[in-house]
Amino acid sequence: MNIYLDVQSPAVKEAGKLASSYGLENHGLVNLRRVYWNLPTPALYEESIFRSEASLSHLGPLVVSTGKHTARAAADKFVVREQSTEEKIWWGQYNRPFTSEAFSALLTRLQGYLQGRDVFVQDCFAGADPEHSLPVRIITQKAWHGLFARTMFLKIRSQDALQRHIPEFTVIAIPSFQASPMVDGTRSETFIILNFRERLAIIGGTSYAGEIKKTIFTVLNFLLPLQGILSMHCSANVGSDGDVAIFFGLSGTGKTTLSADPKRRLIGDDEHGWSDNGVFNFEDGCYAKVIRLSPEAEPQIYACTRRFGTVLENVTFDPVSRRLDLNDYSVTENTRAAYPLSYIENSMPEKRAGHPKNVIFLTCDASGVMPPISKLNPNQAIYHFISGYTSKIAGTEIGLGIEPEITFSTCFGGPFMVHHPLAYAELLKKKIQKHGANVWLVNTGWTGGPFGIGKRISIHHTRALLNAALSGSLLKVEYRKDPIFGFEVPVQCEGVPSQILDPANTWPSREEYFRKYDALAARFIENFKLMMAECPEHILEAGPKRLATAPVH
Repeated sequence: MNIYLDVQSPAVKEAGKLASSYGLENHGLVNLRRVYWNLPTPALYEESIFRSEASLSHLGPLVVSTGKHTARAAADKFVVREQSTEEKIWWGQYNRPFTSEAFSALLTRLQGYLQGRDVFVQDCFAGADPEHSLPVRIITQKAWHGLFARTMFLKIRSQDALQRHIPEFTVIAIPSFQASPMVDGTRSETFIILNFRERLAIIGGTSYAGEIKKTIFTVLNFLLPLQGILSMHCSANVGSDGDVAIFFGLSGTGKTTLSADPKRRLIGDDEHGWSDNGVFNFEDGCYAKVIRLSPEAEPQIYACTRRFGTVLENVTFDPVSRRLDLNDYSVTENTRAAYPLSYIENSMPEKRAGHPKNVIFLTCDASGVMPPISKLNPNQAIYHFISGYTSKIAGTEIGLGIEPEITFSTCFGGPFMVHHPLAYAELLKKKIQKHGANVWLVNTGWTGGPFGIGKRISIHHTRALLNAALSGSLLKVEYRKDPIFGFEVPVQCEGVPSQILDPANTWPSREEYFRKYDALAARFIENFKLMMAECPEHILEAGPKRLATAPVH
């Protein structure tokens, strides 16, 4: 907060002009100092700078620091366990139960904390398909969080529509309010708690804006599958012939980079639904990693770091020239940019298109043994979708070091999945088979050896392979059957050296390669034991087979 309390903030006269008739007293928020309703981007800029929350950088992006938390606090997320929804939720590592009583007590303290304080409200929608759009409200303590919400979610353009807006889910994000673990039953002072019965989520103890975005994603992951709509942690684009492609993957595996293709129109970079109408974006913005961003390799995303309206998290800049240093990871590897989807030149204003022709699973294989691209049959697709094998990249979650951490994140988005993985997998299989989509597993990780020995697969080679897959030309080449996973691997692709397509050729020792590959298969099998009781036999059979004797010739 600005120390000169007798000076009116820049937007004080406009604070209530775009207010909804459905006031904050409906959320138990009363005696507030001032409510700033649905401010546009320039006003949120002014408020953020006035309140010393942010700085203006060269050519206009707003630069903010998220403080202690520079990534998601995944271990501090809870779901209220109550009778109306408890049978539908996959309780465990990602959906930790929280009691209704503890939620009510913590909410009451938060409501009391906000009395006499300013808040910012953004009323918006999640979901670009009008038939499946969710009215949401984001209530924040920080002006720049309001700007983030306005950037990421679908805006309401008319004053009349804003006045009539009634949210079906509300997020209250108050970073300076901290829980007391002994009193509140949280793991730490930080908390992200969803209550599906109350249609409310509360966030405290963290300024990392990704928590707001992923909370709404988690909500949609609960609600949409109940309507037969597949919710997906994926990017999506569409070719000139209307052929849609979706790209599943965890943060850092290339969803944003690979879907921002100048030859194809971008539907969205992170979260989508697949309904009977086709694919639709949940959001109106992009939230991209920008560490070591290159204007040559990623020109469109790089250009967004030079535009007014972009919010840059934890990016360093020269305080005199205000020029950014995108190579500086001294704060975190997880530097981020939130910017409107419209800043990508070839984005689709409608944010929706038809049914996918190609489904791509992006895996960052830190062990360096997976082929750069493989074609999966439907059962293999479901096996790999449920497994969600990849590596967590430095900085994307609290506690990650420089070295990638091999992980299995079910549905390529485990922390945000609320139902059992099989529910999402069955929806995916039905849609793949109904619409005849090809499924590809693409390794954007290492080759020639594991992390520290091998090297990261060239993005130029990955793009060449993807272009061949999306154009259909890769369907016409010769394939070999992988000796461990059984999927089909192309033996040639224009623009890609043939030896790269068989990663065993890139290792100094084929014997060592197959030893490492067999060890990875063992990890797959061990991980899938958690799903064996619920999964049909034909899905289990689609998994890897251990090598009795590694084929070294």
